[in-house]
Amino acid sequence: MLVKIKQQLQYYFISALVILLSFFLGSLLINSDTVVSPIDAVMIVFIIHWVMFIPSYVFQTEKFYDLTGSITYVCSMTFLLINQFQAVEPSMQAYKGSWSLELSSPIALIAYLCVMIWTLRLGIFLFRRVLKDGEDKRFRKILPSFSNLFMAWNLSATWVVIQTLPLAVVLSGNLQADLGPWAFPATIFGLGLWIYGFVTEVVADNQKTEFKKDPKNKDKFISAGLWSKSRHPNYFGEIVLWSGLTIICLPFMSGFQYVAIISPIFAYLLIYYVSGVSMLEAKANKKWGKDRKYIKYKEETPIFFPKF
Repeated sequence: MLVKIKQQLQYYFISALVILLSFFLGSLLINSDTVVSPIDAVMIVFIIHWVMFIPSYVFQTEKFYDLTGSITYVCSMTFLLINQFQAVEPSMQAYKGSWSLELSSPIALIAYLCVMIWTLRLGIFLFRRVLKDGEDKRFRKILPSFSNLFMAWNLSATWVVIQTLPLAVVLSGNLQADLGPWAFPATIFGLGLWIYGFVTEVVADNQKTEFKKDPKNKDKFISAGLWSKSRHPNYFGEIVLWSGLTIICLPFMSGFQYVAIISPIFAYLLIYYVSGVSMLEAKANKKWGKDRKYIKYKEETPIFFPKF
C-alpha cells in the first residue's frame, strides 16, 4: 500500500513539474513586442487535455489521446493567429478591438500552415491506426491508474507546448516589426527542410501501412523503400520538419525567446531515447533478434539518420 501511494505521489509530482515547466517556458516568450500572451495558448492546451482526460479515465480508453494532441495544436495556435488580426499600431489605438484583414508578415502564415498540415495529417493517421489496432499497447498499465493516466495527459500537453514554442513566438509577437535581411533566406531554407521532412514522414508511414496490409508480411519487418535507408525514417522526417519550422521562426526571436530552439532538440531526445526509437528497437530485438535477415538488416541500415 505504501509503495502504491509513493508511486501515485511521484506521478502527481511529475504532473505538477511539467505543468509549471510549460507555463514557465510560455512566460519566457513574452517581451516588449508581445501582442498576444503565449500563456493563453499554454492554458488552452492544458484545459483541453484535462477535459479529455476525464472520459479517458471513466471509459478506460486511449483512442483519442493522439487526436487530442492534434486538436490542441490547432486550437492554441489558431487562437494566437486570430488575435493577430486585431489592430496593434499606436496610430490605430482608436480602433482597438476592431479587426484588420491584413497580416503584415506572410512568413507567419507559412509557419502556421506548416504546423496545421503536419498535425492534422499525423493526428488523423494515428487515430485511424489505433481504431484499426483496437488499442495503444503503451496504455495497458496506465489506464487503470488515475494518477498515471493524468500524468500521461499532462505529458502530452507539455509535448504540444514545447513543440509549438517557435510558432508561438511568431504568432504572439508584433508581426509589423522589421525582421531583418536574413528572414527571407531563412524562410526558404527552413521551408525546404520542412517539406523534405514532411514528405519523408508521410511516405515512410504509408510504406509501412501498405506493408502491414499484405497478409504475406505478417510477423515480418519492413526493409524496403525508405526503410532500407533508415530503420526509423518516419521519426527522422519528423525531426527534420520541426528543425525546418524552427529555422523559419528564428528571425522573429530575441532575448529569452531563443529558448524556443529546444523544440526540435526536445523532440529528438524524446523520440530517440524515450517514446519512439528505443522502445521500437527493444521490441524488434525481442521479436527478430535471432533472425539472420534482421541481424543483416541492422548491420546494413542506420538506426536513425539515413544513408544516402
